[in-house]
Amino acid sequence: MRVALASFQHESHSWRAERTRLADFSIARGAELPRRAKGTRTALGGWLAGLAEVGAEVTPLVAAGATPSGVIAGSAWAALRDELETALLRAGRVDAVALALHGAALAEGVDSPETELCRLVRGRIGPAAPVVATFDLHGNVSQALADSLSGMFPGREYPHVDTFERGREAALFLRDAFERRVTPVTHVETLPMLLPGAPTAAGPGARVNAACAEQRRRPGVLDCAFFHGFPYADTPLAGASVVATADGDRALARDAARAVARLAWALRESFLPESLSCDEALARALAHPARPVVINETSDNPGGGAPGDGTHLLRALVERGVTGACFGIVADPEVARRAHAAGIGAKLDIELGGKTDPLHGPPLRALAEVTHLSNGRFTSRSMLAGVELNLGPMARLRIAGVEVLVSSRAQQVFDTEPFRLHGIDPARCEIVALKSSHHFRAGFESLAAAIVTADPPGLTTQRIEAFTRSRTRRPIWPLDREAAW
Repeated sequence: MRVALASFQHESHSWRAERTRLADFSIARGAELPRRAKGTRTALGGWLAGLAEVGAEVTPLVAAGATPSGVIAGSAWAALRDELETALLRAGRVDAVALALHGAALAEGVDSPETELCRLVRGRIGPAAPVVATFDLHGNVSQALADSLSGMFPGREYPHVDTFERGREAALFLRDAFERRVTPVTHVETLPMLLPGAPTAAGPGARVNAACAEQRRRPGVLDCAFFHGFPYADTPLAGASVVATADGDRALARDAARAVARLAWALRESFLPESLSCDEALARALAHPARPVVINETSDNPGGGAPGDGTHLLRALVERGVTGACFGIVADPEVARRAHAAGIGAKLDIELGGKTDPLHGPPLRALAEVTHLSNGRFTSRSMLAGVELNLGPMARLRIAGVEVLVSSRAQQVFDTEPFRLHGIDPARCEIVALKSSHHFRAGFESLAAAIVTADPPGLTTQRIEAFTRSRTRRPIWPLDREAAW
Protein backbone atom coordinates (compact mmCIF):
# COMPACT_ATOMS: atom_id res chain seq x y z
CA MET A 1 0.00 0.00 0.00
CA ARG A 2 1.53 3.29 -1.14
CA VAL A 3 0.25 6.16 1.01
CA ALA A 4 0.66 9.89 0.45
CA LEU A 5 1.00 11.78 3.76
CA ALA A 6 0.32 15.49 4.26
CA SER A 7 -0.61 17.93 7.03
CA PHE A 8 -2.31 21.32 7.29
CA GLN A 9 -2.67 22.88 10.73
CA HIS A 10 -4.17 26.24 11.64
CA GLU A 11 -6.73 27.54 14.12
CA SER A 12 -8.07 30.84 12.80
CA HIS A 13 -9.48 33.50 15.14
CA SER A 14 -12.07 35.70 13.40
CA TRP A 15 -11.52 38.66 15.76
CA ARG A 16 -7.72 38.80 15.48
CA ALA A 17 -7.16 41.89 13.34
CA GLU A 18 -4.03 40.72 11.51
CA ARG A 19 -4.30 38.24 8.65
CA THR A 20 -2.12 35.13 8.77
CA ARG A 21 0.40 35.33 5.94
CA LEU A 22 2.23 32.64 4.03
CA ALA A 23 5.44 33.66 5.82
CA ASP A 24 3.81 32.78 9.16
CA PHE A 25 3.62 29.10 8.19
CA SER A 26 6.35 26.58 8.89
CA ILE A 27 6.47 24.21 5.93
CA ALA A 28 8.18 20.81 5.71
CA ARG A 29 8.43 19.33 2.25
CA GLY A 30 9.15 15.78 1.17
CA ALA A 31 11.66 13.92 3.33
CA GLU A 32 11.79 16.83 5.79
CA LEU A 33 8.27 15.92 6.95
CA PRO A 34 9.14 12.54 8.55
CA ARG A 35 12.44 13.92 9.86
CA ARG A 36 10.53 16.51 11.88
CA ALA A 37 7.59 14.34 12.94
CA LYS A 38 9.00 10.86 13.57
CA GLY A 39 9.14 10.03 17.27
CA THR A 40 6.97 12.96 18.34
CA ARG A 41 3.71 12.51 20.26
CA THR A 42 1.75 14.24 17.52
CA ALA A 43 -0.83 13.12 14.98
CA LEU A 44 1.86 13.02 12.31
CA GLY A 45 4.09 10.99 14.62
CA GLY A 46 1.21 8.58 15.16
CA TRP A 47 0.50 8.38 11.43
CA LEU A 48 4.14 7.50 10.73
CA ALA A 49 4.25 4.87 13.47
CA GLY A 50 0.97 3.29 12.38
CA LEU A 51 1.83 3.26 8.69
CA ALA A 52 5.15 1.60 9.50
CA GLU A 53 3.27 -0.95 11.60
CA VAL A 54 1.07 -1.98 8.65
CA GLY A 55 4.00 -2.05 6.24
CA ALA A 56 2.87 0.87 4.10
CA GLU A 57 5.18 2.71 1.74
CA VAL A 58 4.91 6.36 2.76
CA THR A 59 5.25 9.18 0.27
CA PRO A 60 5.54 12.41 2.28
CA LEU A 61 4.10 15.44 0.51
CA VAL A 62 4.02 18.63 2.57
CA ALA A 63 3.22 19.66 6.15
CA ALA A 64 2.22 23.28 6.74
CA GLY A 65 1.34 24.78 10.11
CA ALA A 66 1.19 28.14 11.87
CA THR A 67 0.57 29.33 15.40
CA PRO A 68 -3.14 30.05 15.91
CA SER A 69 -3.79 33.59 14.73
CA GLY A 70 -6.04 35.59 12.42
CA VAL A 71 -7.91 34.45 9.34
CA ILE A 72 -5.55 33.17 6.64
CA ALA A 73 -4.96 35.62 3.80
CA GLY A 74 -6.57 34.43 0.57
CA SER A 75 -3.29 34.43 -1.33
CA ALA A 76 -1.59 32.41 1.43
CA TRP A 77 -4.30 29.77 1.42
CA ALA A 78 -4.22 29.52 -2.38
CA ALA A 79 -0.46 29.01 -2.29
CA LEU A 80 -0.67 26.31 0.40
CA ARG A 81 -3.52 24.49 -1.35
CA ASP A 82 -1.78 24.60 -4.72
CA GLU A 83 1.49 23.36 -3.25
CA LEU A 84 -0.19 20.33 -1.71
CA GLU A 85 -2.03 19.58 -4.95
CA THR A 86 1.20 19.84 -6.94
CA ALA A 87 3.00 17.54 -4.49
CA LEU A 88 0.19 14.98 -4.78
CA LEU A 89 0.34 15.07 -8.59
CA ARG A 90 4.13 14.66 -8.55
CA ALA A 91 3.84 11.67 -6.23
CA GLY A 92 2.32 9.64 -9.05
CA ARG A 93 0.18 6.62 -8.28
CA VAL A 94 -0.79 6.24 -4.63
CA ASP A 95 -3.27 3.81 -3.11
CA ALA A 96 -4.46 6.07 -0.28
CA VAL A 97 -3.99 9.48 1.31
CA ALA A 98 -3.36 10.17 5.00
CA LEU A 99 -4.00 13.69 6.28
CA ALA A 100 -3.26 15.37 9.62
CA LEU A 101 -5.65 18.33 9.79
CA HIS A 102 -6.96 20.71 12.44
CA GLY A 103 -10.51 21.55 11.41
CA ALA A 104 -10.79 25.17 12.59
CA ALA A 105 -9.01 27.01 9.80
CA LEU A 106 -10.57 29.99 8.05
CA ALA A 107 -9.30 31.77 4.96
CA GLU A 108 -10.56 34.89 3.26
CA GLY A 109 -13.64 33.79 1.35
CA VAL A 110 -13.32 30.16 2.50
CA ASP A 111 -15.28 28.91 5.52
CA SER A 112 -13.53 25.53 5.61
CA PRO A 113 -10.12 25.23 3.97
CA GLU A 114 -10.02 21.63 5.20
CA THR A 115 -13.16 20.77 3.24
CA GLU A 116 -11.73 22.42 0.13
CA LEU A 117 -8.49 20.50 0.61
CA CYS A 118 -10.19 17.14 1.15
CA ARG A 119 -12.41 17.61 -1.89
CA LEU A 120 -9.34 18.47 -3.94
CA VAL A 121 -7.57 15.30 -2.77
CA ARG A 122 -10.65 13.21 -3.41
CA GLY A 123 -10.95 14.62 -6.92
CA ARG A 124 -7.33 13.76 -7.67
CA ILE A 125 -7.23 10.28 -6.14
CA GLY A 126 -10.68 9.11 -7.25
CA PRO A 127 -13.78 7.86 -5.43
CA ALA A 128 -12.54 4.39 -4.45
CA ALA A 129 -9.19 5.05 -2.76
CA PRO A 130 -9.24 5.65 1.02
CA VAL A 131 -8.66 9.20 2.23
CA VAL A 132 -8.49 9.37 6.04
CA ALA A 133 -7.82 12.39 8.25
CA THR A 134 -7.04 13.10 11.88
CA PHE A 135 -8.41 16.30 13.42
CA ASP A 136 -8.08 18.50 16.45
CA LEU A 137 -10.86 18.16 19.03
CA HIS A 138 -11.66 21.85 18.39
CA GLY A 139 -12.52 21.46 14.73
CA ASN A 140 -15.64 23.06 13.25
CA VAL A 141 -16.74 20.30 10.88
CA SER A 142 -19.64 19.36 8.62
CA GLN A 143 -21.23 16.47 6.79
CA ALA A 144 -19.77 17.86 3.54
CA LEU A 145 -16.28 17.40 4.98
CA ALA A 146 -17.07 13.88 6.17
CA ASP A 147 -18.46 12.94 2.75
CA SER A 148 -15.12 13.70 1.11
CA LEU A 149 -13.31 11.32 3.48
CA SER A 150 -13.28 7.62 4.26
CA GLY A 151 -12.77 8.27 7.96
CA MET A 152 -12.45 11.11 10.48
CA PHE A 153 -10.34 10.66 13.63
CA PRO A 154 -10.59 13.69 15.94
CA GLY A 155 -8.63 13.81 19.16
CA ARG A 156 -10.71 12.88 22.19
CA GLU A 157 -8.80 14.59 24.97
CA TYR A 158 -8.26 18.18 26.10
CA PRO A 159 -5.40 18.73 26.85
CA HIS A 160 -4.63 17.01 23.55
CA VAL A 161 -2.54 14.18 24.97
CA ASP A 162 -3.91 11.50 22.61
CA THR A 163 -2.95 12.89 19.20
CA PHE A 164 -0.29 10.22 18.62
CA GLU A 165 -2.73 7.44 19.46
CA ARG A 166 -5.36 8.87 17.12
CA GLY A 167 -2.83 9.06 14.29
CA ARG A 168 -1.89 5.44 14.81
CA GLU A 169 -5.55 4.36 14.96
CA ALA A 170 -6.21 6.24 11.73
CA ALA A 171 -3.34 4.40 10.03
CA LEU A 172 -4.72 1.00 11.06
CA PHE A 173 -8.17 2.06 9.86
CA LEU A 174 -6.69 3.21 6.55
CA ARG A 175 -5.19 -0.27 6.06
CA ASP A 176 -8.57 -1.91 6.80
CA ALA A 177 -10.36 0.43 4.37
CA PHE A 178 -7.79 -0.22 1.64
CA GLU A 179 -8.07 -3.99 2.07
CA ARG A 180 -11.90 -3.71 2.05
CA ARG A 181 -12.20 -5.19 5.53
CA VAL A 182 -14.60 -2.35 6.33
CA THR A 183 -16.97 -0.16 4.33
CA PRO A 184 -17.02 3.04 6.38
CA VAL A 185 -19.90 5.51 6.39
CA THR A 186 -19.81 8.61 8.59
CA HIS A 187 -22.54 10.77 10.11
CA VAL A 188 -21.95 14.25 11.53
CA GLU A 189 -24.57 15.36 14.06
CA THR A 190 -24.30 19.13 14.40
CA LEU A 191 -25.39 20.74 17.65
CA PRO A 192 -26.51 24.40 17.96
CA MET A 193 -23.95 24.86 20.71
CA LEU A 194 -20.80 26.96 21.14
CA LEU A 195 -18.54 25.61 23.87
CA PRO A 196 -15.91 27.51 25.85
CA GLY A 197 -12.80 25.43 26.47
CA ALA A 198 -13.73 22.33 28.48
CA PRO A 199 -11.19 19.78 29.77
CA THR A 200 -11.96 16.09 29.42
CA ALA A 201 -10.28 14.58 32.48
CA ALA A 202 -13.40 15.28 34.56
CA GLY A 203 -16.76 17.01 34.37
CA PRO A 204 -19.08 17.07 31.35
CA GLY A 205 -16.22 16.53 28.89
CA ALA A 206 -15.36 13.25 30.58
CA ARG A 207 -19.02 12.18 30.64
CA VAL A 208 -19.45 12.80 26.93
CA ASN A 209 -16.23 10.93 26.17
CA ALA A 210 -17.53 7.98 28.19
CA ALA A 211 -20.71 8.02 26.11
CA CYS A 212 -18.61 7.98 22.93
CA ALA A 213 -16.69 4.98 24.27
CA GLU A 214 -19.98 3.20 24.98
CA GLN A 215 -21.07 3.74 21.36
CA ARG A 216 -17.73 2.43 20.05
CA ARG A 217 -18.43 -0.86 21.82
CA ARG A 218 -21.56 -1.42 19.73
CA PRO A 219 -21.11 -4.02 16.96
CA GLY A 220 -20.57 -2.26 13.65
CA VAL A 221 -19.54 1.13 15.11
CA LEU A 222 -15.99 1.86 13.99
CA ASP A 223 -15.50 5.17 15.76
CA CYS A 224 -17.42 7.84 17.66
CA ALA A 225 -16.02 11.14 18.94
CA PHE A 226 -17.13 14.56 20.13
CA PHE A 227 -15.86 17.68 18.39
CA HIS A 228 -16.00 20.54 20.91
CA GLY A 229 -15.66 23.03 18.06
CA PHE A 230 -13.84 26.39 18.01
CA PRO A 231 -16.03 29.21 19.37
CA TYR A 232 -13.72 32.02 18.23
CA ALA A 233 -14.72 31.62 14.59
CA ASP A 234 -17.51 33.70 13.08
CA THR A 235 -18.66 31.15 10.52
CA PRO A 236 -21.79 29.08 9.91
CA LEU A 237 -19.72 25.98 10.75
CA ALA A 238 -18.81 27.11 14.27
CA GLY A 239 -20.06 24.79 17.00
CA ALA A 240 -19.96 21.36 18.56
CA SER A 241 -20.74 18.11 16.76
CA VAL A 242 -20.62 14.35 17.22
CA VAL A 243 -19.06 12.24 14.48
CA ALA A 244 -19.72 8.50 14.23
CA THR A 245 -18.48 6.02 11.63
CA ALA A 246 -20.10 2.62 11.09
CA ASP A 247 -19.30 -0.34 8.89
CA GLY A 248 -21.66 0.00 5.95
CA ASP A 249 -24.63 1.10 8.06
CA ARG A 250 -25.45 4.82 7.84
CA ALA A 251 -28.47 4.48 10.12
CA LEU A 252 -26.24 2.95 12.82
CA ALA A 253 -23.72 5.79 12.49
CA ARG A 254 -26.53 8.34 12.78
CA ASP A 255 -28.03 6.58 15.81
CA ALA A 256 -24.64 6.43 17.59
CA ALA A 257 -23.91 10.12 16.94
CA ARG A 258 -27.35 11.24 18.09
CA ALA A 259 -27.17 9.20 21.28
CA VAL A 260 -24.02 11.08 22.31
CA ALA A 261 -25.41 14.40 21.08
CA ARG A 262 -28.43 14.01 23.35
CA LEU A 263 -26.16 13.73 26.38
CA ALA A 264 -23.95 16.65 25.33
CA TRP A 265 -27.03 18.83 24.84
CA ALA A 266 -28.46 17.81 28.21
CA LEU A 267 -25.16 18.72 29.89
CA ARG A 268 -24.72 22.05 28.13
CA GLU A 269 -25.18 24.26 31.20
CA SER A 270 -22.48 22.36 33.07
CA PHE A 271 -19.97 23.23 30.31
CA LEU A 272 -20.12 26.93 31.28
CA PRO A 273 -17.05 27.78 33.38
CA GLU A 274 -16.60 30.21 36.24
CA SER A 275 -15.05 33.45 35.01
CA LEU A 276 -12.81 35.33 37.47
CA SER A 277 -11.13 38.71 37.14
CA CYS A 278 -7.38 38.89 37.77
CA ASP A 279 -7.94 40.32 41.25
CA GLU A 280 -10.46 37.61 42.12
CA ALA A 281 -8.17 34.86 40.83
CA LEU A 282 -5.16 36.28 42.67
CA ALA A 283 -7.08 36.59 45.93
CA ARG A 284 -8.19 32.99 45.67
CA ALA A 285 -4.67 31.81 44.89
CA LEU A 286 -3.10 33.72 47.79
CA ALA A 287 -5.71 32.36 50.19
CA HIS A 288 -4.90 28.76 49.32
CA PRO A 289 -2.90 27.10 52.12
CA ALA A 290 -0.54 25.08 49.90
CA ARG A 291 1.98 26.00 47.21
CA PRO A 292 2.57 26.36 44.35
CA VAL A 293 -0.72 27.66 43.00
CA VAL A 294 -0.97 27.94 39.23
CA ILE A 295 -2.95 30.87 37.77
CA ASN A 296 -3.65 30.53 34.08
CA GLU A 297 -4.56 33.63 32.07
CA THR A 298 -6.98 31.88 29.76
CA SER A 299 -8.05 35.00 27.83
CA ASP A 300 -4.60 35.65 26.34
CA ASN A 301 -3.84 32.16 25.10
CA PRO A 302 -1.64 32.12 21.96
CA GLY A 303 -2.87 28.56 21.45
CA GLY A 304 -6.29 29.97 20.58
CA GLY A 305 -5.24 32.96 18.51
CA ALA A 306 -4.58 35.59 21.19
CA PRO A 307 -1.39 37.68 20.86
CA GLY A 308 0.30 36.50 24.07
CA ASP A 309 1.45 40.01 25.01
CA GLY A 310 -1.38 40.86 27.40
CA THR A 311 -0.54 42.55 30.68
CA HIS A 312 -3.67 42.19 32.83
CA LEU A 313 -2.50 39.33 35.08
CA LEU A 314 1.14 40.42 35.25
CA ARG A 315 0.07 43.93 36.25
CA ALA A 316 -2.13 42.51 39.02
CA LEU A 317 0.78 40.46 40.39
CA VAL A 318 3.14 43.45 40.40
CA GLU A 319 0.64 45.93 41.84
CA ARG A 320 -0.35 43.47 44.58
CA GLY A 321 3.32 43.13 45.55
CA VAL A 322 3.36 39.36 45.12
CA THR A 323 6.76 37.74 45.68
CA GLY A 324 8.12 34.32 44.91
CA ALA A 325 6.19 34.23 41.64
CA CYS A 326 7.11 33.34 38.08
CA PHE A 327 5.24 34.30 34.93
CA GLY A 328 5.39 32.86 31.41
CA ILE A 329 5.35 33.86 28.64
CA VAL A 330 4.98 37.47 27.46
CA ALA A 331 5.65 37.83 23.75
CA ASP A 332 7.61 41.03 23.18
CA PRO A 333 10.48 40.79 20.69
CA GLU A 334 11.51 44.41 21.30
CA VAL A 335 12.05 43.89 25.04
CA ALA A 336 13.76 40.53 24.42
CA ARG A 337 16.15 42.23 21.98
CA ARG A 338 16.94 45.00 24.47
CA ALA A 339 17.63 42.45 27.21
CA HIS A 340 20.07 40.53 25.00
CA ALA A 341 21.81 43.73 23.98
CA ALA A 342 22.17 44.86 27.60
CA GLY A 343 23.26 41.50 29.04
CA ILE A 344 22.73 39.67 32.34
CA GLY A 345 22.71 41.97 35.35
CA ALA A 346 21.53 45.01 33.40
CA LYS A 347 18.62 47.04 34.68
CA LEU A 348 16.23 48.41 32.08
CA ASP A 349 13.30 50.77 32.04
CA ILE A 350 10.85 48.90 29.85
CA GLU A 351 7.34 49.01 28.48
CA LEU A 352 6.50 45.32 28.39
CA GLY A 353 3.69 43.81 26.31
CA GLY A 354 0.47 45.51 25.35
CA LYS A 355 1.71 46.27 21.86
CA THR A 356 -0.84 44.36 19.77
CA ASP A 357 -4.11 45.97 20.81
CA PRO A 358 -5.70 47.74 23.80
CA LEU A 359 -7.97 44.78 24.64
CA HIS A 360 -5.22 42.85 26.40
CA GLY A 361 -4.02 45.79 28.49
CA PRO A 362 -1.54 48.66 28.00
CA PRO A 363 2.23 48.09 28.19
CA LEU A 364 3.54 47.49 31.70
CA ARG A 365 6.03 50.21 32.56
CA ALA A 366 8.61 48.82 34.97
CA LEU A 367 12.23 48.65 36.02
CA ALA A 368 13.44 45.16 35.10
CA GLU A 369 16.66 43.32 35.90
CA VAL A 370 17.96 40.86 33.30
CA THR A 371 18.67 37.61 35.16
CA HIS A 372 18.91 35.01 32.37
CA LEU A 373 19.12 34.89 28.57
CA SER A 374 18.54 32.07 26.08
CA ASN A 375 17.97 31.31 22.42
CA GLY A 376 14.40 30.24 23.19
CA ARG A 377 14.85 26.65 21.97
CA PHE A 378 13.51 23.73 24.03
CA THR A 379 11.69 20.44 23.60
CA SER A 380 8.14 19.93 24.83
CA ARG A 381 7.83 17.09 27.37
CA SER A 382 4.09 16.82 27.96
CA MET A 383 1.78 18.23 25.29
CA LEU A 384 3.23 17.42 21.85
CA ALA A 385 6.10 15.65 23.54
CA GLY A 386 9.24 15.53 21.44
CA VAL A 387 8.40 18.64 19.41
CA GLU A 388 11.19 21.22 19.35
CA LEU A 389 9.94 24.74 19.96
CA ASN A 390 11.80 27.87 18.93
CA LEU A 391 10.52 31.10 20.49
CA GLY A 392 13.46 33.19 19.35
CA PRO A 393 15.68 35.14 21.77
CA MET A 394 14.23 34.96 25.28
CA ALA A 395 14.96 36.68 28.56
CA ARG A 396 14.15 36.21 32.20
CA LEU A 397 13.42 39.55 33.80
CA ARG A 398 12.95 40.31 37.50
CA ILE A 399 10.14 42.82 37.91
CA ALA A 400 9.48 43.54 41.59
CA GLY A 401 8.86 40.06 43.08
CA VAL A 402 8.02 38.33 39.81
CA GLU A 403 10.37 36.44 37.49
CA VAL A 404 8.99 37.06 33.99
CA LEU A 405 9.81 35.12 30.83
CA VAL A 406 9.81 37.26 27.68
CA SER A 407 9.94 35.69 24.22
CA SER A 408 10.31 36.89 20.66
CA ARG A 409 7.45 34.67 19.43
CA ALA A 410 4.10 33.97 21.06
CA GLN A 411 3.58 30.51 22.55
CA GLN A 412 1.25 29.16 25.19
CA VAL A 413 2.85 27.26 28.06
CA PHE A 414 2.55 23.47 27.90
CA ASP A 415 4.89 22.41 30.69
CA THR A 416 7.79 23.49 32.89
CA GLU A 417 10.45 23.38 30.15
CA PRO A 418 10.55 27.12 29.29
CA PHE A 419 10.89 27.93 33.00
CA ARG A 420 13.67 25.37 33.50
CA LEU A 421 15.48 26.70 30.42
CA HIS A 422 15.81 29.97 32.34
CA GLY A 423 16.81 28.50 35.70
CA ILE A 424 13.37 28.47 37.33
CA ASP A 425 11.91 25.46 39.11
CA PRO A 426 8.16 26.17 39.21
CA ALA A 427 7.68 23.63 42.00
CA ARG A 428 9.64 25.96 44.31
CA CYS A 429 7.60 29.06 43.48
CA GLU A 430 4.69 30.43 45.46
CA ILE A 431 2.66 31.41 42.40
CA VAL A 432 3.12 30.14 38.86
CA ALA A 433 1.29 32.39 36.38
CA LEU A 434 1.07 31.43 32.74
CA LYS A 435 -0.74 32.01 29.47
CA SER A 436 -2.77 28.96 28.47
CA SER A 437 -6.36 27.73 28.64
CA HIS A 438 -6.08 24.01 29.37
CA HIS A 439 -3.04 22.48 27.64
CA PHE A 440 -0.83 23.56 30.56
CA ARG A 441 -2.65 21.00 32.72
CA ALA A 442 -0.72 18.19 31.01
CA GLY A 443 2.50 19.56 32.49
CA PHE A 444 1.35 21.28 35.70
CA GLU A 445 -1.53 19.26 37.14
CA SER A 446 0.80 16.98 39.07
CA LEU A 447 2.83 19.76 40.72
CA ALA A 448 0.11 22.36 41.38
CA ALA A 449 -1.47 22.53 44.82
CA ALA A 450 -4.36 24.29 43.09
CA ILE A 451 -5.22 25.76 39.69
CA VAL A 452 -7.10 29.06 39.42
CA THR A 453 -8.23 30.53 36.11
CA ALA A 454 -8.07 34.29 35.47
CA ASP A 455 -10.26 35.59 32.66
CA PRO A 456 -9.64 39.30 32.06
CA PRO A 457 -10.51 40.89 28.69
CA GLY A 458 -8.87 39.02 25.82
CA LEU A 459 -9.43 37.23 22.53
CA THR A 460 -9.69 33.80 24.15
CA THR A 461 -11.98 34.75 27.00
CA GLN A 462 -14.33 32.09 28.29
CA ARG A 463 -17.10 34.68 27.90
CA ILE A 464 -17.74 33.77 24.28
CA GLU A 465 -20.92 35.84 24.23
CA ALA A 466 -18.69 38.95 24.24
CA PHE A 467 -17.99 38.72 20.50
CA THR A 468 -20.20 40.48 17.95
CA ARG A 469 -21.11 37.93 15.27
CA SER A 470 -22.46 38.36 11.77
CA ARG A 471 -22.06 34.91 10.20
CA THR A 472 -22.49 32.41 13.04
CA ARG A 473 -25.69 30.41 12.59
CA ARG A 474 -28.47 31.42 14.94
CA PRO A 475 -30.06 30.55 17.23
CA ILE A 476 -27.13 28.94 18.99
CA TRP A 477 -26.57 28.26 22.69
CA PRO A 478 -25.44 29.99 24.92
CA LEU A 479 -25.81 33.15 22.83
CA ASP A 480 -29.48 32.30 22.38
CA ARG A 481 -30.99 30.58 25.39
CA GLU A 482 -34.02 29.56 23.32
CA ALA A 483 -31.87 27.51 20.94
CA ALA A 484 -33.25 24.01 20.46
CA TRP A 485 -31.89 20.74 19.10
